[in-house]
Amino acid sequence: MSLPPPPALPHPIDASAPAGLVGRLRAAGCVFAEDEARLLLAAAPDPAGLREMVGLRCAGHPLEQVVGFAEFAGLRVALAPGVFVPRRRSEFLVERAAALGRPDAVLLDLCCGSGAIGAALAARLGPGVELHAADVDPAAVACARRNLARYGGRVHLGDLDAPLPPGLLGRVDLLLANAPYVPTGEIPLLPPEARDHEPATALDGGADGLAVQRRVAAAAPRWLAPGGRLLIETSGRQAPATAALLTAAGLAARTEQDEERDATVVVGTRSR
Repeated sequence: MSLPPPPALPHPIDASAPAGLVGRLRAAGCVFAEDEARLLLAAAPDPAGLREMVGLRCAGHPLEQVVGFAEFAGLRVALAPGVFVPRRRSEFLVERAAALGRPDAVLLDLCCGSGAIGAALAARLGPGVELHAADVDPAAVACARRNLARYGGRVHLGDLDAPLPPGLLGRVDLLLANAPYVPTGEIPLLPPEARDHEPATALDGGADGLAVQRRVAAAAPRWLAPGGRLLIETSGRQAPATAALLTAAGLAARTEQDEERDATVVVGTRSR
């Protein structure tokens, strides 16, 4: 699916403004200042709005939160301040799930954030899917409801699987989880854009980075249909431990990697 063109500017921009804008962004440390300037100019509602948005970006706020969207897996995903920004590496999770899915699959996206992963998978599999998603963060759930509405997705607010409808038990064909997997002690090492402007619930995986994955693995078998699959994004370093969690939960686990995107996914299959 191709990205829609950016909206036309509803206000005149002085000819000197773009050059000055690029210089300001570059001085603030934005490596792709020219590209960012074009996005900011297109997204700003008026000159005052542009000044505010540039100020936020120069103060270190993620560009995607400032302009209100992220480009992910061929989609334009709505975002809001404070909501986790989908990473390019997570496109690998979508691709692996799409290869295992079918047009009438029942999909569940846990720790869904903005709903980017669920939306991208539904876009690939087609209109016949039944899509559910859940997150503990109200701001993320509000974004996910916007992003999943066109796919008929139902987004539930609550802790992991707690808010899911009982009628979903034993019916899920593909359960996707980009659960937080950064060890608590490594949070200070993250880029400031993530560390300071994304929720800790989307980043902090506990002492060993596996705390939320452990809970997802334990819960997955009761939601998966026979032959259903759980796909968890993790790091290459943590992949053996993640796979062990799935094995302990009774799932047959395997690890898949994409070196170009530094992406690792562990797939667990429920027996038939």
